[in-house]
Amino acid sequence: MKVRWTDLLALAAVVIAGTLIVAGNAGRTRTAELLNVSYEATREMFQELNKQFLSAYQEQTGRKLTIKQSHGGSSRQARAVIEGLEADVVTLALSSDVEALRKRGLVADDWATRLPHHAHPFTSTVVFVVRRGNPHAITDWPDLVRPGVSVVTPNPKTSGNGKLSVLAAWGSVIYRGGSEQEAQDYLRQLFEHVAVLGSGARDASATFTGEKIGDVQLTWESEAGREVREAGGELEVVYPPVSIQAEPSVAWVDTNVAHHQTAVDAKAYLEFLYTEQAQQIMARYGFRSMDPAINERRSQQPKIDLFPITVIADNWEQAQQKFFAENAIFDTIYRPER
Repeated sequence: MKVRWTDLLALAAVVIAGTLIVAGNAGRTRTAELLNVSYEATREMFQELNKQFLSAYQEQTGRKLTIKQSHGGSSRQARAVIEGLEADVVTLALSSDVEALRKRGLVADDWATRLPHHAHPFTSTVVFVVRRGNPHAITDWPDLVRPGVSVVTPNPKTSGNGKLSVLAAWGSVIYRGGSEQEAQDYLRQLFEHVAVLGSGARDASATFTGEKIGDVQLTWESEAGREVREAGGELEVVYPPVSIQAEPSVAWVDTNVAHHQTAVDAKAYLEFLYTEQAQQIMARYGFRSMDPAINERRSQQPKIDLFPITVIADNWEQAQQKFFAENAIFDTIYRPER
């Protein structure tokens, strides 16, 4: 579904004008600030998206808007909002992180139907980053548990990247016809090979690229591309034959936008993410557009089968409970004291 940006701006201008008239210019100024609380891999992408949005929005509405960004592990970011970080919008790695806000009454029950594609403006996946020449000949998930292979991945207790790495590893077994017991055995072996659990994608990247710990890093597709570009030939991306389709989710935070009087601004900002201009920017930063025509121009990337969350759970929220709740699957296979 495409949103026509010109129509959106016209509508926003009308609504804002009406709001200003009702308020008599007393309770609402012509300036505002939005806080976008996001996960780590989106930092540079949103810096460019914000510039493009703000330029057109001020020109069309006369409203001077500032957008601030906050980035960290997705689950940790959701907790920060619950604990009082006054996000106007959240753009998080997993819909279960937005659901955590809904359960606290911060986001409306219908948040996932207020925007196109169930509030997923783009998708992504988990791939591997290896050292130059791929010395351990890593091409697929089973290669990660061979003797001598050391893995770096974020902590699934704090990071969306970390959760997706677990789900991708588990799903790589199920998708190929394996049983849940075989998937659990594989996941246990995998975490016996994990050298460091970072707090988020960028922390894991610093460990792998800066401290040069580990033979392979499990990370977002977009992060993998960034790391390789910045590494000057020292790193390579490996696309496994199969991985999970990640569906980052966005929402405006109802309680906060009501308090800040930024509901119209927040809605316009998130709807902008579905425009062709924004989708082009996302693709340029290594995210997968919701526009098939834009994705076709990413043909230089290797083919990879992306399985949906329904291969391993009913939905993202059920996956959260099944894998990452207290004493759920992850807690049974990973014991830090070991």
